[in-house]
Amino acid sequence: QEEKLWRAVKITAYVLGTGLLVFTALANALSWYAQNMWDTFGRFCQTRWLEFYYLFEGDEWTIFLLGAGLVPSLAFWCFNGVLMVADVTGKPAFITRYRIQLGKNDPVDTKRLRQAIYVALFNQFFISLPMLVPMFSVMKWWGNTFSKELPTFRWFLVELSVFTLIEEILFYYTHRLVHLPLLYKRIHKKHHEWTAPIGVVSIYAHPAEHMLSNTLPVLTGPMIMGSHIVSITAWFSLALITTSISHCGYHLPFLPSPEFHDFHHLKFNQCYGVLGVLDYLHGTDTVFRKTKAYERHRVLLSFTPLSESIPEAPKRAE
Repeated sequence: QEEKLWRAVKITAYVLGTGLLVFTALANALSWYAQNMWDTFGRFCQTRWLEFYYLFEGDEWTIFLLGAGLVPSLAFWCFNGVLMVADVTGKPAFITRYRIQLGKNDPVDTKRLRQAIYVALFNQFFISLPMLVPMFSVMKWWGNTFSKELPTFRWFLVELSVFTLIEEILFYYTHRLVHLPLLYKRIHKKHHEWTAPIGVVSIYAHPAEHMLSNTLPVLTGPMIMGSHIVSITAWFSLALITTSISHCGYHLPFLPSPEFHDFHHLKFNQCYGVLGVLDYLHGTDTVFRKTKAYERHRVLLSFTPLSESIPEAPKRAE
């Protein structure tokens, strides 16, 4: 019996030891490969940035205007252009299968859509763009926004975390502010004309709201951190695409869930934030958490629409 036990111990030690050696070798190989990929990508980005910098002869205002203004705007309109085709034509059917509020905007009212586009363009050109002027002064004061050396990717991830946290705090409280009865009637009601939102409606708002609640929370993080223009460009583009996804009306595969903010447009007094952290702390998501929309509030990792796999409960007959 002792001999069998000793043999079992030796076999176990051999298997575990071999497994540990193989695991260590693979981990070292993968780590080396990942580090090389990281370094190669970093050198590629650094080279492209210097080419861009010298193309404009270091003209900081032009570089800032292109990075903080033009590139994010193009990202916004390209992304929403695809969504608007689906909203108006119902094609491609692949996208329209994932509509959240079934039967709404099917198709979207083109007259209302044109109005939303006009307001969005007005807010971009006459609110967001002028706000870049004082931001440019702040970034010049920091002195490293137009550095020839890019920040490391690790530092950008740190910045991104800070930007997201600041946006969540500022957006949540300014959003709740404009839901106060007096301000809601005069300012925020415009945004809520769309109870079933579409992507471009993300910046369809009263100018005062667009300044206070849409733009300022996004600008504040980079101004506090003294970020590089490349980080600012990436953050602004990401913020505009993310808010478009939140408003798009479609729960598409492999993209962040828009159920949270779509529910806000449906019910008005729930889900004020971006991440949902402050809503949880303040109890402004209690109704949402009891709904099927909450069950669907996750990244869709298949091609079966969640409206089919987690359908709404049938309405009771009166």
